[in-house]
Amino acid sequence: MPAPPAVAAGEWALLFAAPLLPLVVFAVIGAMSASRRSPHRVAYAYVTPAMLGMAVLILVPFGLGLALAFTRHEHGAFTFVGLQNFVRILKSEGFALTHPLSFYFTLGVTILWTGLNVALHAAIGLGLALILREPTLRLKGVYRVLLIVPWAVPNYITALIWKGMFNKQYGLINHLLGLVGVEPVGWFSQFWTAFAANVTTNTWLGFPFMMVVALGALQSIPRDLYEAADVDGATRWQQFRHITLPLLRPALLPAIILGSVWTFNMFNIIYLVSGGQPNGATDILIVEAYRWAFEQDRYGYAAAYSVLIFLVLLAYSGLTSRLSRSAEGAYG
Repeated sequence: MPAPPAVAAGEWALLFAAPLLPLVVFAVIGAMSASRRSPHRVAYAYVTPAMLGMAVLILVPFGLGLALAFTRHEHGAFTFVGLQNFVRILKSEGFALTHPLSFYFTLGVTILWTGLNVALHAAIGLGLALILREPTLRLKGVYRVLLIVPWAVPNYITALIWKGMFNKQYGLINHLLGLVGVEPVGWFSQFWTAFAANVTTNTWLGFPFMMVVALGALQSIPRDLYEAADVDGATRWQQFRHITLPLLRPALLPAIILGSVWTFNMFNIIYLVSGGQPNGATDILIVEAYRWAFEQDRYGYAAAYSVLIFLVLLAYSGLTSRLSRSAEGAYG
């Protein structure tokens, strides 16, 4: 049987991108023609540039990446291999399940990474919002500005700063530990210490977003409810459990869902802080896909990895959308 034909990279891109471009053009033309008959044609005119941008920057690259997932890249050419990349990934071919290059090991690390970070973001952000809401607290404006700074600084700069602080020989963290008699820690030599360094950095970056969302939602809760609870003899914990938390849920749930997606694909922190050390054990799925593409030169395998990431997030989005609708129905 003759081998499948190999296609050069540029020809492959043109082969799969070209059929998508007419579809995009026809879709835009159809939307524009519909807008001429619509009473909302001015609104359509404003939306059209964004639609074109989404088509060029999202739909076409997505289609090309999906096509690459069914190929193998060798010597500058792509060969069609069908579902072979997906089978090899899902079978963890060549790697034990506990090996850092196994899809399932990396998926477990990614889920642990996402769940722990989002829990810390929500807990710290909500706690700070409750403190900032107190009417007796002075200098609230100053505190709010200072607590927003971690979110305002570009995350790659923050990642490099924290990586320096976790340096074994010169880092601030080990210096502070030395003041209390603790030996210097090689933060990136073991899985749990490297994982803790990544989580600490991302927690520093993520809690301001949750704090802002929670603070805005807290300010919309009528104070009369708390006054009535005080008259009834409710404790602070009972007020938080039966008043604050239920009324915060419709605002916090979408923020937690969005934060989960961000954290699931938080490439910069993993790549810049721990660099996947030790031996790639702290890599998450998006970093692993990057390494397969640009360090191993296996673009088809990396594209299949990316498609699986998309499917995982699609399933998560479907589950969380149901939770969001139920929360809106219960507290709307």
